[in-house]
Parts: sequence; C-alpha cells; structure tokens
Amino acid sequence: MRILQEKGKVFLLGNEAIVRGALEAGVGFVSCFPGTPSSEIGDTFSCIAKDAGVYFEYSTNEKVALEAAIGASLSGVRSLVAMKHFGLNVASDSFLPSAYIEPRAGFVIIVADDPGCWSSVQEEEDTRYFARLANVPLIEPATPEEAKEFVKEAFIISEKFRTPVLFRETTRVAHTSEAVKLARINPPKTRGEFKKDYKKFYTFLPRIIEIHKEILEKLVRIANYFDRSKLNFIVNDKKNPLGVITSGVSYCYVMEALDKLGAEIPVLKIGASFPLPEALVTRFIKDKKSILIVEELEPILENDVCQLAQKKNINLKIQGKSLLPRAGELRPEIVSQALAKFLKKKPEVSFSSHGQKCAGIDIPRRFPVLCPGCPHRATFFAVKQAAPQAIFGGDIGCYMLGAFPPYHTQDFMYDMGASLGINHGIRIVTGQKVISFIGDSTFFHAGIPALINMVNNKSNFLIIVMDNRTTAMTGQQPHPGTTRTGMGEETIEIKVADIARAIGIKNVATIDAYDIGEMKKQVKNFLAKNEPSLIVARRACALLELRAKRKRGEKIVPYEIDQKKCQKCGTCLRTFACPAIKFEEGRYEIDKNMCVGCGVCAKICPFGAIKKHKT
Repeated sequence: MRILQEKGKVFLLGNEAIVRGALEAGVGFVSCFPGTPSSEIGDTFSCIAKDAGVYFEYSTNEKVALEAAIGASLSGVRSLVAMKHFGLNVASDSFLPSAYIEPRAGFVIIVADDPGCWSSVQEEEDTRYFARLANVPLIEPATPEEAKEFVKEAFIISEKFRTPVLFRETTRVAHTSEAVKLARINPPKTRGEFKKDYKKFYTFLPRIIEIHKEILEKLVRIANYFDRSKLNFIVNDKKNPLGVITSGVSYCYVMEALDKLGAEIPVLKIGASFPLPEALVTRFIKDKKSILIVEELEPILENDVCQLAQKKNINLKIQGKSLLPRAGELRPEIVSQALAKFLKKKPEVSFSSHGQKCAGIDIPRRFPVLCPGCPHRATFFAVKQAAPQAIFGGDIGCYMLGAFPPYHTQDFMYDMGASLGINHGIRIVTGQKVISFIGDSTFFHAGIPALINMVNNKSNFLIIVMDNRTTAMTGQQPHPGTTRTGMGEETIEIKVADIARAIGIKNVATIDAYDIGEMKKQVKNFLAKNEPSLIVARRACALLELRAKRKRGEKIVPYEIDQKKCQKCGTCLRTFACPAIKFEEGRYEIDKNMCVGCGVCAKICPFGAIKKHKT
C-alpha cells in the first residue's frame, strides 16, 4: 500500500498522514473505536497492521480502547488510540486520570472534532477543554503534512515529559488530501514488560495530591518547551500594530484570506496550544494595538490571550468571537469577511449579496435515505405498522435515518446506548409502550449496562437490535458480534440473543429483518407481555451482501412492477420508501440499476403487483 511506501511523496488524507506519522514514530500498539471523522485511521491500520508489524484492534468502545493503549504504554510500547469527539466523552473516565500515572513509552490520543456536525448529530463539541480538564498537552495540526509531523513530535513530547498527549484534528484536516513527504519508518517495538512500582501506581491520599502538584509543575516545563517548539511559529514577523493568532485548519483560511485581501500582517500560528506558550505569545502581542484570534467553536485561545494581555499589554484590543461565529464550522469566506472588517478593507467578493442570490433558488428538500435493500427499512416498516403509537427510542447508527419521513421511528436521539436508558425512564414514569432501536455494534459498545439496569429494575420494554453484521455507519468495521478482528483474524461470534438470555430476559427472538409478517407478529406479542422482551432483527448490511454476491459471481435479479396489477396506492414509495422505486409520468416503476433484489417490496405490496424481473 502507498502508506507503506519507503520514500518520496504520497498523496494522503489527513487521517492517513496520521497513520504514516505514527509508523515513522515506531508505534507498536494501536486501538480505536470507529467514529467519523476519525474512521480512516483505524481502517488504514486494519489494512496494514500485519505488514507493518504493528498490533491493531477495534475495541468494544472508546473507553476500552483508551485503557488498552494505556496498558501497552505502561509496559514500554509506544501506543496510539483514535476516536471522534463523542468517543472522548465515553473514554473520559479513564482519560482524566491518565496524566496521574506516567507512561513508560509514548502515548498519544487522537481525537477528531467535527465542527459543523458533518458526521455527527448530537452536538458540536470542542475537545480542547478536555486537555485543560485533564492537564495534558494539546497539539493541533492544520494540514495533512503537519498531521504526520506533529504525531511524531507528540510521541517525543509524551516520552520527554512522561505524559499522555492529546492530538486534536478536525474534519477538514482529517478529510483533506495533500502530497506528504515521507521519512523512514522506524521498526515498531510491540513487546514490553509491566514493572511493578508501588510509588508510581499508588494514587490514594496523600500521594494523589503530590502527583497533582507534580503535573502542574510539569505543565510549566512543557509550556517553556512549546515556546521554542517548531509546532508554533510566526509568519511575517515584522513590526506591525496589527496581528492574527490562530490554530488548526483556521490558519489555512487566514493565510488564504490575507493573500486575497493583499494584506501582509504578522500571524502567530499555534500548533501546541495547551499549555499556552506564554513567552512566545507575549513577544507577539507586546507591540500590538489590536489582534484578531481565529479559531473554530469556543473562544479558548481568545480567553487565554485575554488573561495574558491583562499582565503584558493591558491596552491591547482583542477581537475574536465578536467577528467570528461560535457555532458551526469556519469557512474561508467567513474568515475573509472577518479579516476584512478587522483590517478595514473591502472584501473581494460580497458574500452577503451572493448568499441572498442563492437563497432565492428554489431547491427541493431531500431527506437522507437508507440504501436500497437495507434491512433496517423493513424493520421500521413492520414495527411502525405493528405499534404505531409506541414511543420509539433512537440510537446512533445507520438507523438514525428512521427519524425522517415516512418512518418517524426515532422520537429522540442522544448518544450510543441512550435509547435503552431513556426509554426505561419514560416507561417507569408514564407506563407508555416503549420500543428501543439499537444497532449491533452500538449494543456491544454501550447497550449492555443499560439492558442490565432495565432487567434489574423490572422495566417492561421491547428492544429491537438491528443486527446487520457490521459497524455499517462508519465503514463496515468488525465488532464483537462478527467473526473477525480488526487485523482480519477469525474469532468467536458473541451473540446478542445469548447475552439477553444470560441477563435474564425470557422473551427473546431472532428474526430475519426481511420477514415483515413475523416481525409484526412478534412485536405485537412481546408488547402485550408485562416483562422485558428483545428482538434481534438480523440481516447483513445490503452493501456487504452485494459485495459478497459479486464475489461469488451471483447474478442480482431486480424486481419490477406489473402495471396491470398496480393500483397506484403508493405503499412501496410513500410508506416503505425504497429509493429504487420512483413515480414518473403517472406510474410507479423500479429502477433496475438501483434495485438489489431484496424482494421486500413484493411482500408489502397489497395488490401483489411487484415481482422478479424476467431475464
């Protein structure tokens, strides 16, 4: 693979560049839970781990992934763990105390924030706060090239100061491509030894207070190191009353905007933002009258610089969120407008008039849809018909799309596993019928503790586990319910139904998701019982199934609509909503190029008008 190329330049995604940087740093242990925008990190390691001689795993969830990497680093092996921002929430129980026990080898935590929520539906989040909360250094690259180099530096910092290092990227860094210059891949050390050390691992009182003081002293030393680090630098370092301080991908927007505005002012680019390199920032602001701070989401750098200016340049005018939004992803045009106001220059383009012009274009709204043949569609259809008035708990996965019409089977959505816990509370205080939808990967990630709680507290519920045999939403990675590891090795299959029975649920059924009749029957049956019930709606992801059929050389036979029998009721399109079915020129038709031949539409047609295409 190109990621293992020995020398030269290779066009890489930011996430791929992180992998290359880790390999050049000699990483030996890598763990993750897939979550976009970080998914390609794990996917790439999964493909190359054996060839690179690195251990890699998809862990059950981010907390477990972090803990596994901690264990490896405590044993003297350079370790890396990757996740998205919500994953750091899950891992925070172990992340926050991680600075209190020093790793014996480099330990880097990659977290991908998603300003603008391009691949996240719960909230925008700025994980830079976590670095301050945990007292660990924070590094932020702006480009794929920086991502590669900064990862290598992160391992050096981790070992020099015996601390975990938080490495924050954002969607635009993760999914931007660039020609990246390669260096030598260092042979990984994958075996180590855990050495007992009573003083090192004893964190009870009074030792924990002593360690806290040591961490704070360490942060001072790291800040001094950052003052001289190549991660932070000044562009156009000339005497000027104006200046810009920025970090991450915002730096790229700033430089582009300054070029278009024909302005050349000093820019302090901070790649290592916590602890703040105070001496460098002080040197930058001491002769300035006004500065603009450009950062995505929270005014974290802005607040830090404001505090420093109180001591070093009290008359400095600091602007940031007064000109830039606190919500949403920054874009070049947003930064350009802010800089134009800051510099009192006229922007090259009037973005406001352009926006008004575009706003006048009538573009029909299109909801995201499940793939043709997706087993979740059949499950939603059957459950909605069997229990239209139930409260539907939503969870995180492809089945989030059940929130949109015509299904409306996600009445709320919080985070992974929350459908069970929240529905438990609703059931307890209202007595209403509740149905929780949760995916197979999500069930293993965060559903089991909530399930145990519901059984233990005598909750009456129905849980439907959407088992499509993979972690489909983030790229079809394996999970404990599949039969392979992240390195492609065969392993045991952990069955959801077996776990449910072991917990104490008596009413358990595994149903083919395409079997609409059986699904409706069991949903009605289980909802009538005054005890916990669980259905596993099992059918492989349509994309996986298509790939398998093509590999076997199996022909895909599409379905068609018999126009003589069709009564134009619209069930297939308006209620079942398969994207392969369309209504044109007064008739319903199936697009044979999109149809995957699942045949569910034929089962739900009330007039028997849908049949296999004659070949």
